[in-house]
Amino acid sequence: MSSLILFDTSVFVDHLRTGCHQERIETIHGLIRTSSVVLAELWGGATKSAEIEFLKALEKNHPVLTPTEKSWLESGKILGRIFKDRGFTPDKLRDLHFDVLIALTARTHGALLITSNRIDFELIRGYRDFHLEIW
Repeated sequence: MSSLILFDTSVFVDHLRTGCHQERIETIHGLIRTSSVVLAELWGGATKSAEIEFLKALEKNHPVLTPTEKSWLESGKILGRIFKDRGFTPDKLRDLHFDVLIALTARTHGALLITSNRIDFELIRGYRDFHLEIW
């Protein structure tokens, strides 16, 4: 099992809305890293002071991992294959793009990616393997 942990946006959104992952997040074993893509998604929707404080603490306390040039280029190729295989609309492909970048960032760093978005990340893992845990 990987010692680096990367949480997907879905886990933090669930946590902020309902607190449902509080105990699991507090007892996780590993070094938590934060994806710049996840932070960008979260900052885009943060309106409450508690959310803003949470994001500031996340940035301050956990090193931020950013997709590499290779990951950006590979993400486009993966999306092209998904489009060819599944015929998804451009809107769906745009929605998937950030998830592909998060997955590729986890893969690059050998991190375990934890998500509650089973459908999209299992789809992506069919095109490029990475360590995945579903909550």
